[in-house]
Amino acid sequence: MITLLTGTKGSGKTKKLIALIADAAQASAGHVICVEQKEALRYDVKTSVRLVSTEYYGVEGFDAFYGLLTGLCAGDHDITDILVDATLRIGSRDMDELAAFLAKVNALSEKAEVKFTFTVSTDTENIPESVKEFCELK
Repeated sequence: MITLLTGTKGSGKTKKLIALIADAAQASAGHVICVEQKEALRYDVKTSVRLVSTEYYGVEGFDAFYGLLTGLCAGDHDITDILVDATLRIGSRDMDELAAFLAKVNALSEKAEVKFTFTVSTDTENIPESVKEFCELK
């Protein structure tokens, strides 16, 4: 399952994400991971949540981003939730590339039984149908 938190910059996506991270950490019988571009949420999430900085690992573009997500799932079969901040800054602002990325993440989600949540900095009406078919929008 994939959930997208959409909205323009300053619309509260990150605050919603932090609340979802806290809820997931409380409800999970496994591991919760927060992926972010930089180490900005260090003081906002519980210490039981693993924080992963894409900048630290040199992840840029959707192909490398997908590789990181598959590596996380392959290395830990107890992951229940992966929540991601700044999706378009990590991947790209190209909606066709986002759609292709989410198609692969959708298959990964089903295979690994992991719930994914991504923040996307654009209004919901700017999200193409090719992206919406894989996601629940919030």
